[in-house]
Amino acid sequence: MSYFFTSESVSDGHPDKVCDAISDSLLDLYLAHDAKARTAIETMVGTNKVILSGEVHSAWQPSAEEIRATAKQTINDIGYHQPDFSAETIDLENYLHAQSSDIAIGVDRFGAGDQGIMFGYAKKESGFDTNNMPLPIYLAHKVLYDLSEARHKGRLPGIGPDSKSQFTVEYDDAGTPRRISKIVLSTQHSADLSLEDVRQIVLRQLQKSVPASLFPAEEDILVNPTGRFVIGGPAGDTGLTGRKIIVDTYGGAAPHGGGAFSGKDPTKVDRSAAYMMRYLAKNIVAAGLAEECILQISYAIGMADPLSLYIDTKKTARIDEQRILNTIRQMVDLTPEGIIDRLKLRRPIYRPTSAFGHFGRTPDKQGHFSWEKLDLVKDLQNAFNLR
Repeated sequence: MSYFFTSESVSDGHPDKVCDAISDSLLDLYLAHDAKARTAIETMVGTNKVILSGEVHSAWQPSAEEIRATAKQTINDIGYHQPDFSAETIDLENYLHAQSSDIAIGVDRFGAGDQGIMFGYAKKESGFDTNNMPLPIYLAHKVLYDLSEARHKGRLPGIGPDSKSQFTVEYDDAGTPRRISKIVLSTQHSADLSLEDVRQIVLRQLQKSVPASLFPAEEDILVNPTGRFVIGGPAGDTGLTGRKIIVDTYGGAAPHGGGAFSGKDPTKVDRSAAYMMRYLAKNIVAAGLAEECILQISYAIGMADPLSLYIDTKKTARIDEQRILNTIRQMVDLTPEGIIDRLKLRRPIYRPTSAFGHFGRTPDKQGHFSWEKLDLVKDLQNAFNLR
């Protein structure tokens, strides 16, 4: 029996993503000067307003002007130059303060920065190269990423930074994607563009981003369904760091432990352990051990070793699941320090993660998205005599 699954994404100009970008830009600022800096930076934005709060523990401290300049540069990079929100007009309030000594002592001993549960996920989508991501969230991200790139390059005059997408995919009873049944895409635009102008711009962009074999009929594509969308971004809606955790991960196709990522340094297992679980799940699937893989890990604050490790391959495993768990425990150090060292997370690499998803991205020589590497595949195949 067929079924439908829907995932959404939001652009780099969405108010919550503006906050994630500022928080991660400030994290990168600290790490660029102190690789052992610890941060939990929260941002709120509204009409011409940026409010910073949270905790920092670092041997290096930026000036108030450096913090302000970083926030302003981030806003400029996203593309906000509007009277009601721009780098030139924002009022910034900074309430960052020192990390609690009660929390710091546990991390100083190389333990986890907090308790919690984290999940990782990977899946092979039959017939489609989605970088081991579920197809709906992969497409929702791709369309907005391509739209943003075209906007930044000046190819979409009149299209604003704030956009949202939503893809509904129909799967057959074997779990193979059959078609896209609905696309919803809403984008901010200038007042001089008509709704039909916006629709034609979006349709042309969709045709470049969506596989032709899946492209739905035009009547199944909803563009700005509420109509006019001129007032957007932080002027249209308050933004907060960490409010798009499902967009950031797997679009609802896998469980989520509840912790947000942006603004947090890698001693926070909310972030680093979620990256490690994705790394392991992706390598397990890429090695051919399973077609689909969910991993869960848990930690206690101040303790280095995880409390539990769980796997569910949805009955697609070629190898006994317990054997897979035992093998990855032997191959990989799952303490916070082990994760940080393996994925090289003490670098200023986090700003690009703040939009279009933390997973399913392409690792590069600068160290971005190191958790997407497939450098464990051969070791896993050798461990189970798979080729």
